[in-house]
Amino acid sequence: MRVILVIGISLSMLPACAQSQTSAQQEPIRITRSGTQPPQPAPAGHFTGSARVDSPFQASAPARISGARVTFEPGARTAWHTHPLGQTLIVTAGTGRVQGWGDPVDEIRQGDVVWIPPGQKHWHGAAPNSSMTHIAITEQLDGNTVDWMEKVSDAQYGAPLGGQASSTGAGPRPRPSQGAIGDFAPKLAQITDDVLYGDIWERPELSKRDRSLATVAALIALNRPDQLRSHLRIARQNGVTQEELIETITHLAFYAGWPNAVTAIGVAREVFKGN
Repeated sequence: MRVILVIGISLSMLPACAQSQTSAQQEPIRITRSGTQPPQPAPAGHFTGSARVDSPFQASAPARISGARVTFEPGARTAWHTHPLGQTLIVTAGTGRVQGWGDPVDEIRQGDVVWIPPGQKHWHGAAPNSSMTHIAITEQLDGNTVDWMEKVSDAQYGAPLGGQASSTGAGPRPRPSQGAIGDFAPKLAQITDDVLYGDIWERPELSKRDRSLATVAALIALNRPDQLRSHLRIARQNGVTQEELIETITHLAFYAGWPNAVTAIGVAREVFKGN
């Protein structure tokens, strides 16, 4: 009799358990397909320059995470602002800038992850001659994710970069030519960095992204695999996607010849697999 009673109680609880499981599963996994959300211009009141917001997302309660992918054209940046629970930025393309109030301006590049503490007054955006795309992730506090403040002045934006220590604390990031030839030909490395990268590549008539595309195309046409190797890496840092570089090589096959394109694809495969 006691066994029968226990079985009866257990069976009476099954509908409630099933209902609880059904309730927990009422909200299905949600996928927002790429391209289904048209990009929106970033609000001019909170941004300087041209920026757009792609694929904004917001989790349903009880989750409180929201965010978006934001693309800044060269020179574009946010206004000063804070986040009540902080913010994480994941740089997915290009080169940018970030600064906390009272701190020097820091450079950020593709692959960098930036944590902004709660309440920290700051701004972020693209470098002067490079676009920058990041995914911004924030949490809501009482429905609020951000408090906007004054815009970043040109003087604040153009301030010299602070020391850029590596993740290992090994000191400033090396200048472009130092790692390749600086130990053997220091004067050539200095001229390359000061004149080519420091002057020509900083001229405002072309963005660094466009200069990278022109340089990569020239190196493919001239069949210069050693130089192409380093400039493919620089192009990725300057906001050119892997798909765009592969398409450039494919396109150049019709103008520079199939052997040059095949050589370039081999170099690109090596560079992209190493990243």
